[in-house]
Amino acid sequence: MIPLTNPGFDSPAGRRPNRWEGAINRLPGIALVGTLAIMAIELGKVGWLQANGISALTIAIVLGMIVGNTLYPRLRLTFQDIANVGLAGVAIDACVLSSTFALSWWAGTRLLGLDRRTAMLIGAGSSICGAAAVMAAEPVVGGRAGQVAVAVSTVVVFGTLAIFLYPALYHLNEHFQFLSTSPRAYGIFAGSTVHEVAQVVAAGRAVSDTAANAAVITKMVRVMMLAPFLVILSAYLSRSPDPSEKIASNDTQSARRIVIPWFALGFVAVAALNSLAVLPKTAVGAAVNFDTVILAMAMAALGVTTQVSAIRTAGIKPLALAALLFAWLVLGGAAINAGVSAIFI
Repeated sequence: MIPLTNPGFDSPAGRRPNRWEGAINRLPGIALVGTLAIMAIELGKVGWLQANGISALTIAIVLGMIVGNTLYPRLRLTFQDIANVGLAGVAIDACVLSSTFALSWWAGTRLLGLDRRTAMLIGAGSSICGAAAVMAAEPVVGGRAGQVAVAVSTVVVFGTLAIFLYPALYHLNEHFQFLSTSPRAYGIFAGSTVHEVAQVVAAGRAVSDTAANAAVITKMVRVMMLAPFLVILSAYLSRSPDPSEKIASNDTQSARRIVIPWFALGFVAVAALNSLAVLPKTAVGAAVNFDTVILAMAMAALGVTTQVSAIRTAGIKPLALAALLFAWLVLGGAAINAGVSAIFI
Protein backbone atom coordinates (compact mmCIF):
# COMPACT_ATOMS: atom_id res chain seq x y z
CA MET A 1 0.00 0.00 0.00
CA ILE A 2 1.31 3.49 -0.85
CA PRO A 3 1.77 5.57 2.34
CA LEU A 4 -0.65 8.47 2.68
CA THR A 5 2.20 10.84 3.50
CA ASN A 6 4.72 12.84 1.52
CA PRO A 7 8.27 11.80 2.49
CA GLY A 8 9.58 15.20 1.47
CA PHE A 9 7.51 16.97 4.12
CA ASP A 10 7.70 14.50 7.00
CA SER A 11 10.31 16.49 8.87
CA PRO A 12 12.26 19.75 8.60
CA ALA A 13 15.37 20.08 6.46
CA GLY A 14 14.73 16.70 4.87
CA ARG A 15 15.66 14.87 8.12
CA ARG A 16 14.67 11.21 8.01
CA PRO A 17 11.80 10.69 10.47
CA ASN A 18 12.22 8.20 13.28
CA ARG A 19 9.89 5.27 13.90
CA TRP A 20 7.48 7.22 16.12
CA GLU A 21 7.34 10.19 13.78
CA GLY A 22 6.63 7.86 10.88
CA ALA A 23 3.76 6.26 12.81
CA ILE A 24 2.34 9.66 13.77
CA ASN A 25 2.57 10.90 10.19
CA ARG A 26 0.38 8.02 9.09
CA LEU A 27 -2.39 8.66 11.61
CA PRO A 28 -4.28 11.16 9.39
CA GLY A 29 -4.26 8.69 6.52
CA ILE A 30 -5.44 5.86 8.78
CA ALA A 31 -8.18 8.08 10.20
CA LEU A 32 -9.27 9.06 6.69
CA VAL A 33 -9.51 5.53 5.30
CA GLY A 34 -11.13 4.37 8.57
CA THR A 35 -13.83 7.00 8.17
CA LEU A 36 -14.36 6.06 4.54
CA ALA A 37 -14.54 2.38 5.51
CA ILE A 38 -17.26 3.06 8.10
CA MET A 39 -19.21 5.12 5.59
CA ALA A 40 -18.90 2.35 2.99
CA ILE A 41 -20.08 -0.32 5.44
CA GLU A 42 -23.13 1.72 6.40
CA LEU A 43 -23.96 2.51 2.77
CA GLY A 44 -23.52 -1.17 1.96
CA LYS A 45 -26.56 -1.92 4.11
CA VAL A 46 -28.87 0.00 1.77
CA GLY A 47 -31.29 -2.46 0.24
CA TRP A 48 -31.06 -1.16 -3.34
CA LEU A 49 -27.27 -1.40 -3.35
CA GLN A 50 -27.37 -4.94 -1.95
CA ALA A 51 -29.96 -5.99 -4.52
CA ASN A 52 -27.68 -4.81 -7.32
CA GLY A 53 -24.58 -6.58 -6.02
CA ILE A 54 -22.80 -3.41 -4.87
CA SER A 55 -20.86 -4.35 -1.74
CA ALA A 56 -19.26 -2.21 0.94
CA LEU A 57 -15.85 -2.90 -0.61
CA THR A 58 -16.91 -1.52 -3.96
CA ILE A 59 -18.38 1.54 -2.26
CA ALA A 60 -15.17 1.97 -0.25
CA ILE A 61 -12.93 2.18 -3.29
CA VAL A 62 -15.34 4.57 -5.05
CA LEU A 63 -15.37 6.87 -2.02
CA GLY A 64 -11.59 6.65 -1.82
CA MET A 65 -11.18 7.55 -5.48
CA ILE A 66 -13.55 10.52 -5.09
CA VAL A 67 -11.66 11.85 -2.07
CA GLY A 68 -8.26 11.12 -3.59
CA ASN A 69 -9.03 13.09 -6.75
CA THR A 70 -10.94 16.02 -5.25
CA LEU A 71 -10.34 16.96 -1.62
CA TYR A 72 -7.05 15.67 -1.35
CA PRO A 73 -8.80 -11.68 1.82
CA ARG A 74 -10.76 -12.72 3.70
CA LEU A 75 -8.57 -15.31 5.40
CA ARG A 76 -11.51 -17.40 6.54
CA LEU A 77 -10.16 -20.37 4.62
CA THR A 78 -9.00 -23.89 5.37
CA PHE A 79 -6.90 -26.43 3.54
CA GLN A 80 -10.17 -28.17 2.71
CA ASP A 81 -11.20 -25.01 0.85
CA ILE A 82 -7.91 -24.96 -1.04
CA ALA A 83 -8.43 -28.60 -1.98
CA ASN A 84 -11.81 -27.63 -3.46
CA VAL A 85 -10.02 -25.49 -6.04
CA GLY A 86 -7.97 -28.57 -6.93
CA LEU A 87 -5.32 -29.13 -9.55
CA ALA A 88 -7.41 -27.26 -12.11
CA GLY A 89 -7.10 -24.03 -10.13
CA VAL A 90 -3.35 -24.48 -9.74
CA ALA A 91 -2.92 -25.26 -13.44
CA ILE A 92 -5.03 -22.24 -14.42
CA ASP A 93 -2.91 -19.96 -12.22
CA ALA A 94 0.32 -21.33 -13.69
CA CYS A 95 -0.89 -20.91 -17.28
CA VAL A 96 -2.20 -17.38 -16.70
CA LEU A 97 1.00 -16.32 -14.91
CA SER A 98 3.42 -17.69 -17.47
CA SER A 99 1.47 -16.58 -20.55
CA THR A 100 0.85 -13.06 -19.24
CA PHE A 101 4.47 -12.49 -18.24
CA ALA A 102 5.77 -13.88 -21.55
CA LEU A 103 3.36 -11.65 -23.47
CA SER A 104 4.47 -8.60 -21.48
CA TRP A 105 8.15 -9.31 -22.11
CA TRP A 106 7.67 -9.90 -25.85
CA ALA A 107 5.11 -7.18 -26.61
CA GLY A 108 6.76 -4.62 -24.36
CA THR A 109 10.20 -4.93 -25.91
CA ARG A 110 9.41 -6.00 -29.48
CA LEU A 111 6.15 -4.18 -30.30
CA LEU A 112 6.25 -1.11 -28.07
CA GLY A 113 9.99 -0.57 -27.72
CA LEU A 114 10.00 -0.41 -23.93
CA ASP A 115 13.13 -1.25 -21.98
CA ARG A 116 13.25 -4.80 -20.68
CA ARG A 117 13.06 -3.88 -17.01
CA THR A 118 9.86 -1.86 -17.39
CA ALA A 119 8.26 -4.60 -19.47
CA MET A 120 9.17 -7.22 -16.87
CA LEU A 121 7.91 -5.14 -13.95
CA ILE A 122 4.57 -4.46 -15.66
CA GLY A 123 4.37 -8.15 -16.55
CA ALA A 124 5.05 -9.24 -12.97
CA GLY A 125 2.38 -6.90 -11.62
CA SER A 126 -0.22 -8.00 -14.16
CA SER A 127 0.51 -11.72 -14.01
CA ILE A 128 0.86 -12.27 -10.25
CA CYS A 129 -0.35 -9.82 -7.62
CA GLY A 130 -0.18 -6.22 -8.70
CA ALA A 131 1.95 -3.66 -6.88
CA ALA A 132 3.25 -6.25 -4.41
CA ALA A 133 4.69 -8.31 -7.27
CA VAL A 134 6.22 -5.20 -8.84
CA MET A 135 7.98 -4.35 -5.58
CA ALA A 136 9.12 -7.94 -5.11
CA ALA A 137 10.47 -8.16 -8.67
CA GLU A 138 12.27 -4.79 -8.51
CA PRO A 139 15.50 -6.08 -6.88
CA VAL A 140 15.51 -9.13 -9.14
CA VAL A 141 15.32 -7.19 -12.40
CA GLY A 142 17.33 -4.23 -11.06
CA GLY A 143 14.52 -1.78 -11.73
CA ARG A 144 14.85 1.93 -11.06
CA ALA A 145 12.42 4.01 -9.00
CA GLY A 146 10.85 5.55 -12.09
CA GLN A 147 10.30 2.18 -13.71
CA VAL A 148 8.71 0.81 -10.53
CA ALA A 149 6.41 3.83 -10.24
CA VAL A 150 5.26 3.42 -13.84
CA ALA A 151 4.58 -0.30 -13.38
CA VAL A 152 2.64 0.26 -10.14
CA SER A 153 0.56 3.01 -11.76
CA THR A 154 -0.48 0.80 -14.65
CA VAL A 155 -1.51 -2.20 -12.54
CA VAL A 156 -3.45 0.04 -10.13
CA VAL A 157 -5.36 1.65 -13.00
CA PHE A 158 -6.37 -1.60 -14.70
CA GLY A 159 -6.79 -3.58 -11.49
CA THR A 160 -9.25 -0.97 -10.28
CA LEU A 161 -11.11 -1.20 -13.58
CA ALA A 162 -11.38 -4.97 -13.07
CA ILE A 163 -13.31 -4.47 -9.82
CA PHE A 164 -16.20 -3.02 -11.77
CA LEU A 165 -15.82 -4.85 -15.09
CA TYR A 166 -15.74 -8.43 -13.80
CA PRO A 167 -19.04 -8.38 -11.83
CA ALA A 168 -20.67 -6.53 -14.73
CA LEU A 169 -19.53 -9.25 -17.14
CA TYR A 170 -20.81 -11.95 -14.79
CA HIS A 171 -24.26 -10.39 -14.46
CA LEU A 172 -24.38 -9.73 -18.21
CA ASN A 173 -23.57 -13.37 -18.91
CA GLU A 174 -26.09 -14.45 -16.28
CA HIS A 175 -28.78 -12.51 -18.11
CA PHE A 176 -27.95 -13.50 -21.69
CA GLN A 177 -26.38 -16.93 -21.00
CA PHE A 178 -23.46 -16.50 -23.40
CA LEU A 179 -21.43 -19.06 -21.43
CA SER A 180 -22.32 -21.74 -18.93
CA THR A 181 -20.75 -20.67 -15.65
CA SER A 182 -21.28 -20.61 -11.89
CA PRO A 183 -20.26 -18.37 -8.98
CA ARG A 184 -17.41 -20.77 -8.18
CA ALA A 185 -16.15 -20.78 -11.79
CA TYR A 186 -16.41 -16.99 -11.86
CA GLY A 187 -14.42 -16.83 -8.62
CA ILE A 188 -11.63 -18.98 -10.05
CA PHE A 189 -11.60 -16.81 -13.18
CA ALA A 190 -11.38 -13.60 -11.12
CA GLY A 191 -8.76 -15.01 -8.77
CA SER A 192 -6.58 -16.17 -11.64
CA THR A 193 -6.72 -12.93 -13.64
CA VAL A 194 -7.41 -9.86 -11.46
CA HIS A 195 -4.30 -7.97 -10.33
CA GLU A 196 -4.42 -7.21 -6.58
CA VAL A 197 -5.65 -9.41 -3.72
CA ALA A 198 -8.00 -6.69 -2.46
CA GLN A 199 -9.34 -6.18 -5.99
CA VAL A 200 -9.99 -9.92 -6.25
CA VAL A 201 -11.95 -9.85 -2.99
CA ALA A 202 -14.05 -6.91 -4.16
CA ALA A 203 -14.75 -8.50 -7.55
CA GLY A 204 -15.69 -11.79 -5.89
CA ARG A 205 -17.90 -10.35 -3.16
CA ALA A 206 -19.82 -8.31 -5.72
CA VAL A 207 -21.23 -11.64 -6.96
CA SER A 208 -21.53 -13.91 -3.89
CA ASP A 209 -19.69 -15.39 -0.91
CA THR A 210 -19.10 -18.56 -2.92
CA ALA A 211 -17.47 -16.57 -5.69
CA ALA A 212 -15.41 -14.59 -3.18
CA ASN A 213 -14.11 -17.74 -1.46
CA ALA A 214 -13.11 -19.35 -4.76
CA ALA A 215 -11.54 -16.09 -5.94
CA VAL A 216 -9.45 -15.59 -2.80
CA ILE A 217 -8.25 -19.21 -2.72
CA THR A 218 -7.26 -19.11 -6.39
CA LYS A 219 -5.59 -15.73 -5.96
CA MET A 220 -3.55 -16.85 -2.95
CA VAL A 221 -2.36 -19.92 -4.83
CA ARG A 222 -1.26 -17.52 -7.57
CA VAL A 223 0.43 -15.26 -5.02
CA MET A 224 2.35 -18.21 -3.58
CA MET A 225 3.78 -18.79 -7.04
CA LEU A 226 5.65 -15.48 -6.69
CA ALA A 227 8.61 -16.97 -4.82
CA PRO A 228 9.41 -19.74 -7.36
CA PHE A 229 8.74 -17.28 -10.18
CA LEU A 230 11.36 -14.88 -8.80
CA VAL A 231 13.89 -17.69 -8.36
CA ILE A 232 13.44 -18.79 -11.97
CA LEU A 233 13.55 -15.22 -13.27
CA SER A 234 16.67 -14.40 -11.26
CA ALA A 235 18.43 -17.50 -12.54
CA TYR A 236 17.55 -16.64 -16.13
CA LEU A 237 18.62 -12.99 -15.88
CA SER A 238 21.94 -13.92 -14.30
CA ARG A 239 22.74 -15.97 -17.40
CA SER A 240 21.12 -13.69 -19.99
CA PRO A 241 21.98 -10.06 -19.21
CA ASP A 242 20.43 -7.39 -21.37
CA PRO A 243 23.22 -5.90 -23.53
CA SER A 244 21.25 -2.67 -23.96
CA GLU A 245 21.27 -1.97 -20.23
CA LYS A 246 24.55 -1.58 -18.35
CA ILE A 247 24.09 -3.00 -14.86
CA ALA A 248 26.41 -1.79 -12.13
CA SER A 249 27.97 -4.24 -9.70
CA ASN A 250 25.64 -3.25 -6.89
CA ASP A 251 22.65 -3.75 -9.23
CA THR A 252 23.96 -7.21 -10.09
CA GLN A 253 24.15 -8.12 -6.44
CA SER A 254 20.66 -6.84 -5.74
CA ALA A 255 19.34 -8.72 -8.77
CA ARG A 256 20.42 -11.97 -7.15
CA ARG A 257 18.60 -11.21 -3.90
CA ILE A 258 15.25 -12.97 -3.76
CA VAL A 259 12.37 -11.30 -1.94
CA ILE A 260 10.12 -13.86 -0.25
CA PRO A 261 6.40 -12.94 -0.05
CA TRP A 262 5.97 -13.49 3.69
CA PHE A 263 2.29 -12.55 3.62
CA ALA A 264 1.65 -15.62 1.47
CA LEU A 265 3.30 -17.79 4.14
CA GLY A 266 1.14 -16.04 6.71
CA PHE A 267 -1.90 -17.01 4.66
CA VAL A 268 -0.84 -20.66 4.78
CA ALA A 269 -0.31 -20.46 8.53
CA VAL A 270 -3.74 -18.95 9.15
CA ALA A 271 -5.37 -21.47 6.83
CA ALA A 272 -3.65 -24.28 8.75
CA LEU A 273 -4.88 -22.91 12.08
CA ASN A 274 -8.42 -22.51 10.78
CA SER A 275 -8.33 -26.06 9.38
CA LEU A 276 -7.88 -27.44 12.90
CA ALA A 277 -11.25 -25.98 13.96
CA VAL A 278 -9.87 -25.14 17.41
CA LEU A 279 -10.83 -21.47 17.47
CA PRO A 280 -14.05 -20.52 19.33
CA LYS A 281 -16.89 -19.44 17.05
CA THR A 282 -17.18 -16.14 18.90
CA ALA A 283 -13.50 -15.41 18.28
CA VAL A 284 -13.83 -16.31 14.60
CA GLY A 285 -16.92 -14.10 14.28
CA ALA A 286 -15.13 -11.17 15.88
CA ALA A 287 -12.12 -11.71 13.60
CA VAL A 288 -14.40 -11.80 10.55
CA ASN A 289 -16.06 -8.51 11.52
CA PHE A 290 -12.67 -6.92 12.19
CA ASP A 291 -11.48 -8.28 8.86
CA THR A 292 -14.35 -6.57 7.03
CA VAL A 293 -13.47 -3.22 8.56
CA ILE A 294 -9.74 -3.54 7.83
CA LEU A 295 -10.37 -4.71 4.28
CA ALA A 296 -12.76 -1.82 3.67
CA MET A 297 -10.03 0.52 4.96
CA ALA A 298 -7.57 -1.04 2.54
CA MET A 299 -9.97 -0.56 -0.36
CA ALA A 300 -10.57 3.06 0.65
CA ALA A 301 -6.80 3.63 0.85
CA LEU A 302 -6.40 2.08 -2.60
CA GLY A 303 -9.02 4.46 -3.91
CA VAL A 304 -7.37 7.48 -2.28
CA THR A 305 -4.04 6.64 -3.88
CA THR A 306 -5.57 5.98 -7.31
CA GLN A 307 -4.90 9.37 -8.84
CA VAL A 308 -6.04 10.36 -12.31
CA SER A 309 -2.59 11.89 -12.74
CA ALA A 310 -1.13 8.36 -12.58
CA ILE A 311 -2.42 7.78 -16.10
CA ARG A 312 -0.50 10.78 -17.42
CA THR A 313 2.61 9.87 -15.43
CA ALA A 314 2.74 6.34 -16.81
CA GLY A 315 2.89 7.49 -20.43
CA ILE A 316 1.38 6.00 -23.55
CA LYS A 317 3.57 2.95 -24.14
CA PRO A 318 3.45 1.48 -20.59
CA LEU A 319 -0.31 2.07 -20.51
CA ALA A 320 -0.68 0.45 -23.92
CA LEU A 321 1.20 -2.61 -22.66
CA ALA A 322 -0.87 -2.76 -19.47
CA ALA A 323 -4.06 -2.44 -21.55
CA LEU A 324 -2.93 -5.27 -23.81
CA LEU A 325 -2.21 -7.45 -20.79
CA PHE A 326 -5.56 -6.55 -19.24
CA ALA A 327 -7.35 -7.59 -22.45
CA TRP A 328 -5.37 -10.84 -22.40
CA LEU A 329 -6.26 -11.48 -18.77
CA VAL A 330 -9.96 -11.04 -19.51
CA LEU A 331 -10.18 -12.84 -22.85
CA GLY A 332 -7.17 -15.16 -22.78
CA GLY A 333 -7.76 -15.84 -19.09
CA ALA A 334 -11.33 -16.88 -19.85
CA ALA A 335 -10.08 -19.23 -22.57
CA ILE A 336 -7.47 -20.73 -20.23
CA ASN A 337 -10.07 -21.22 -17.51
CA ALA A 338 -12.45 -22.94 -19.92
CA GLY A 339 -9.77 -25.13 -21.49
CA VAL A 340 -8.10 -26.27 -18.29
CA SER A 341 -11.45 -26.87 -16.57
CA ALA A 342 -12.54 -29.06 -19.50
CA ILE A 343 -9.37 -31.13 -19.17
CA PHE A 344 -9.87 -31.73 -15.43
CA ILE A 345 -13.56 -32.61 -15.66
